[in-house]
Amino acid sequence: MSHTATLPLPTRKRNVAQRVSLDEILALYDLPFPELLHRAQTVHREHFDPAVVELASLLSIKTGGCPEDCAYCPQSAHHDTAVDADKLMPLEEVVAAARRAKAAGAQRFCMGAAWRNPKPRHMEAVTAMVREVKALGLETCMTLGMLETEQARELADAGLDYYNHNLDTSPGFYGNIITTRTYQDRLDTLARVRDAGISVCCGGIVGLGESRRERAGLVHELANQSPYPESVPINNLVRVEGTPLADTDPIDPFEFVRTIAVARITMPRARVRLSAGREEMSDALQALCFLAGANSIFYGDTLLTTANPQAEADRALMARLGLRVDAAQVRECAQVA
Repeated sequence: MSHTATLPLPTRKRNVAQRVSLDEILALYDLPFPELLHRAQTVHREHFDPAVVELASLLSIKTGGCPEDCAYCPQSAHHDTAVDADKLMPLEEVVAAARRAKAAGAQRFCMGAAWRNPKPRHMEAVTAMVREVKALGLETCMTLGMLETEQARELADAGLDYYNHNLDTSPGFYGNIITTRTYQDRLDTLARVRDAGISVCCGGIVGLGESRRERAGLVHELANQSPYPESVPINNLVRVEGTPLADTDPIDPFEFVRTIAVARITMPRARVRLSAGREEMSDALQALCFLAGANSIFYGDTLLTTANPQAEADRALMARLGLRVDAAQVRECAQVA
C-alpha cells in the first residue's frame, strides 16, 4: 500500500464524521512513523492547544460479579480472578471520592458499575450520584452497561454529561472477546444515549491479539459514527491473571502510538484519552502518545480494579513535558463540539 495516504484534514466546524474507508485508515497506519505523527499533530493543533491535557478520574461504584464474559475483564463472574463482587457504593462515599478527585485536579468524574445493564431499582441511586457530583462543579460520566431508552432519559434528566460504552474492538474480531452481548447491542445503547442528548464516550482496547486490520476496523467503526464520539478512550490491554487474555503478547509500543495518531486524524474534535495500561508505559511512550494527539488521561491511583500511575507521577511527567490543565478550554471545546 502506498505511503502517501490522501485522507484530507477534517473540517474544524463540527463534531460530524467524514466518511472514511477502512483502506484509508490502513493507509494511515502504513505511513512512516514521523509522517504519521506529523499529520496527527497538525490535525491536533487545528482544534486543540497541544500543551493542554484533560484530567479525568474513574471510580468503580459497583465492583465484580458481572455476568458478561469479556475475556479481558477481571470483574467478569466467568473468570477466576482476585476481584470479589460487592454492592453499589453508598452515595456519600461516591461524593467523598469525587471531592478528593477534584482536589487532586480532575475535571471529569467517571463512575463505573460492573453490570450487564442497570435494573430499575438502581436508577434512583445512580441519578442521585450524577446530581451530587455535578453540584461539585465536575463533569460527570457513567458506564453502567447496556441502557434502555427510558434509562438513558433518566440519566439525561439528572444532568449526566457523558455516557461511556466502548465498542472494545472491530466487529469481525468481537466474537473472539465477548459472547454474552452482541456488537449491535453496544451500538443500540450508543444510539439511545445520543437520542437522550448525552455526549458519548466510546473507544476500545488494543493488544487483545487482534491484527492491524482489526485495529483499523475499530477506528473505522468509531470514526464513522455520526457524530463520532466526543471522547475516545484508547486502552492498552492490562493482562490480568485468571482472565483468558492473561498470557497475550503485548502490543508493540509504536503500534499503540500509531493507533492514537490514527484516532486523532479521523476524529479531530474528540478528546482522545490515553486510558488503561499506562502503569506499564514508560514516560517516553506516554510523551509520544501526547505528540500523536492524546489530550486526556485517567488520573488517580486505580482504574476500576487495575493500577494506574500515581497522581504525583502524572503531575511530574506533565511538568517535565510542559503540559498543563486548562479547565476553561475544556468547557469551551465541549460546548463547540
